[in-house]
Amino acid sequence: MHICFITNEYPKPGYPHGGIGSFVASLSKSLIAAGQQVSVVGINYTNSYEVERDGNFAVHRLPKHKMKGLSWLLHSRSVNAEIAKIHRQTPIDVVEASELGLAFIRKIPKIRYVIRMHGGHHFFSKSENRNTEWRKVWQERKSFANADHIIAVSKYVADTTRDLLKLGDREITIIYNPIDTDKFYLSDPEKLVPNRIFFAGTLIEKKGIRQLVQSLEYLVDEFPDLQLIIAGKDANVPGTRQAYRPILESAIRDKIRNHVVFLGRIPNSEIPHEIEKAQICCFPSHMEAMPIAWLEVLAMGKVLLGSMTGPGPEVIREHQTGFLTDPHNPKAIADKIREIFNNYDLALQYAANARERILAEFDVRHLAQQNIQFYSSIIANN
Repeated sequence: MHICFITNEYPKPGYPHGGIGSFVASLSKSLIAAGQQVSVVGINYTNSYEVERDGNFAVHRLPKHKMKGLSWLLHSRSVNAEIAKIHRQTPIDVVEASELGLAFIRKIPKIRYVIRMHGGHHFFSKSENRNTEWRKVWQERKSFANADHIIAVSKYVADTTRDLLKLGDREITIIYNPIDTDKFYLSDPEKLVPNRIFFAGTLIEKKGIRQLVQSLEYLVDEFPDLQLIIAGKDANVPGTRQAYRPILESAIRDKIRNHVVFLGRIPNSEIPHEIEKAQICCFPSHMEAMPIAWLEVLAMGKVLLGSMTGPGPEVIREHQTGFLTDPHNPKAIADKIREIFNNYDLALQYAANARERILAEFDVRHLAQQNIQFYSSIIANN
């Protein structure tokens, strides 16, 4: 089979990428190992055309246009032309994109078009309690109308999006995000730094980082050597050009200022080493679709405190594989962190249970086969 992913986020050295980029990179690697062919098509970070090839794998980065008001049209034309060219050379069986990605795609006969829900505009607008944008509403609805099949990375994102977009009884297949358990290996307990909490993610309100920082005010008297290590790129406050990190830092009270360390954006390859050093990894996102960062922690057999919102209970089984908390409440976060510190042997057993579950249900080799079975079934019914 030849699978073509549409994404602008495929990892490129020297440039940041998001969770979808990590997902496509991880799944592509395993699809290739299983004998499939993969192409990735997306807009470059620069105005250059680049193609990276490695056997049955190719990434096509198309020039970035900066023509105000028309860049979306030029980019859509470029993507359509590139897919058509690839298809002429080596016929494509499946084209896959995220929620907005199929809106302007010209469908080619015999190719099956798939949306994989990673959390789209309707989903996150609702979860962040903000208004939708009419252009994106129109684009997302047009994209779903163009899709032949739908995958969701969690039951929660499937059910929520079905309701918001009024998808009715359209079939939605649940396939979880995969984790490379070679890259995110079983951690060495000798490298643990006591009372060290680790957070990784974009610095933005919806990731719960403000509430996590505030939670330290309830903990530092009891744990005077507590350290919160924060890794992640800064982002603008939604709807503005104002960076979020300065706002966050200015609100840190003197009592906890020396307990917070910002690493900034670090290479993804360094994340496992930071996870390994943490006594607790704490990712209190207000909402996720299926958080890869959480799965990475669980894969390493580390203690994770996540959010009870959204798909949290799908990822973490409370008091079996980890801990859940109210991400909007700093005191609730602090209470859970205290509970973990005071019952750490039990927390380690939950972490061991979590790694076993990751190996059984989320390992990329297992999920690659699940994806291959799905692709094969929709091609066979074409």
